[in-house]
Amino acid sequence: MDKKVRIGCASAFWGDTDTAAPQLVNYGEIDYLVFDYLAEVTMSILASAKQRNENLGYAIDFIKHIGPLLSAIKDKNIKVISNAGGVNLNACREALLEEAKEQDLNFQIAIVEGDNILHKEGDLRSIPVKEIETNDFLPENVLSVNAYLGAPSIKKALELGADIIITGRCVDTAVVLGPLMYEFDWKITDYDLLASGSLAGHIIECGAQCTGGNFTDWELINNFENMGFPIVEVLSNGDFLVVKPNATGGLINSGTVSEQFLYEIGDPGAYLLPDVVCDFTQVTIEDRGEDCVFISGARGLPPTNTYKVSATYTDGYKIVATIVIGGAKAVKKANVIGEAILEKTRLIFNEKGLSDYTETNIGVLGSEAIYGSDSEDYINTREVVLRLVATHQNKSALIVLSREIAQAATGMAPGVMNYLGGRPSISSSVKLFSFLLSKDYFDVSVNIDKNKVPVSIINNLQTQIYKGADHAVLGKNLNERLDKETKLINLAYVRSGDKGDHANIGVIARKPDFLRYIKHSLTIERLQNHFSHVLNGSIHCWEVPGINGLNFLLENSLGGGGMASLNIDPQGKAYAQQIIDFKIAVPEFIYNEVHKK
Repeated sequence: MDKKVRIGCASAFWGDTDTAAPQLVNYGEIDYLVFDYLAEVTMSILASAKQRNENLGYAIDFIKHIGPLLSAIKDKNIKVISNAGGVNLNACREALLEEAKEQDLNFQIAIVEGDNILHKEGDLRSIPVKEIETNDFLPENVLSVNAYLGAPSIKKALELGADIIITGRCVDTAVVLGPLMYEFDWKITDYDLLASGSLAGHIIECGAQCTGGNFTDWELINNFENMGFPIVEVLSNGDFLVVKPNATGGLINSGTVSEQFLYEIGDPGAYLLPDVVCDFTQVTIEDRGEDCVFISGARGLPPTNTYKVSATYTDGYKIVATIVIGGAKAVKKANVIGEAILEKTRLIFNEKGLSDYTETNIGVLGSEAIYGSDSEDYINTREVVLRLVATHQNKSALIVLSREIAQAATGMAPGVMNYLGGRPSISSSVKLFSFLLSKDYFDVSVNIDKNKVPVSIINNLQTQIYKGADHAVLGKNLNERLDKETKLINLAYVRSGDKGDHANIGVIARKPDFLRYIKHSLTIERLQNHFSHVLNGSIHCWEVPGINGLNFLLENSLGGGGMASLNIDPQGKAYAQQIIDFKIAVPEFIYNEVHKK
């Protein structure tokens, strides 16, 4: 119980800051440094890069981030784990070995192979695999096919003496769970421990999002320019602290960490990962002094017998144009101009024998478009940005659109000032196709020091039934006078994120006594009405009693999600912000409490 393992996360996505890794290496007193670079759209970008150049296909930021720190990493005996390998793990390892050689340093660098099954596309069609949500068959024009592998291969690499481990696609939490399994000798059947280690990974996987980034009370955050990056200090029983390096900006408290805890999860009682199914309903998050919280209470169940596999594919072409418009009735002008451009180009398409757009979207930034306000109820603002997005199966059609946008400056409503970024470019429209595949299908291995060592993945052959969290009872009448109203933000922390085409909104009561009032007023019907302009499915809500929270899941509310969506907010990042002004009925004493000066 005295042993502690400290793991710091230096990257939440490909393109994250250069400052995190040196901060953690130089001041974090860490045992492990982990990086997360991969998202679905990243996989398609890397696959395309490798097609153009066989030496590309990995997250080149990794070499940039770690290269200058290799000497310090060696001196401090810090082990490094990253999914930077993308679709070209060997090239990533060779680039890092070359960097180490130039500094006269020696590292044992292992790669984890087996997630990439693009070469089995024909076999996948013959099975045939089907999309999780739609039950569709695998489409044409596939760019990448990668499974979300788990932590055992990372544990194996550490057992084989690896100093640095490079993986391809793996579940985000695995880069933290793997070293914990190794350090504490956790078994693959220690489900509560695996759930706790996975939770530690989940808390820090998005970098500064748990140290004050995107926090509801963002005005409390000092020193955004020097945000502290997160460290988990884990005990052998799975309990852990969340901290950050001293003298850094940001904030760690039960609110910042609770928001990240519910970020991008569905049912908190059955959070499916490749190594364990997590029950987070009884997790507690306690403040332990300045910039320190203590987390415990995760429970685990046996995992499913499948891996989730994500494929990316091209489906025609996409264009995004942004036009700055000023003057009186700017919002109305933007909508008129957007519609006129689309209708004019449709006439040209007809003359050229081209089909119609497959999808279009007109958004006016500055008009509260994300709130779905009535297009006829124009906001009285005098400067906006028209955002015009369109997709088409024929690239030449979007070339027409790219050209015709220019005429708006001289031949449409007045006030067109600027085309942000110039004439818009055309790119492939990349979409996601996810399916489940038996773990037995995959050959997972660790490649180290020119040796390829297979990794045994135990497949649970029994089909598991998971109870999941209790659904919340909302809108229930309370036996007390509720003669005042206050904003939700005064009663709760909120955070939203995406799971494919679904969005989640986590709501955490600031005090336990506030929760019943939130549940009384924050109903599913209310959310359905508010998000009706984007919602194409049901809304679910689960209890998270350990943190006095609720987790809402808005199905099919992101316009296809991530890469496929044409929406202004394709990942639901601002969905939580849209409800913080919701009025919640409270008794007078609660109103006085939250409004006291």
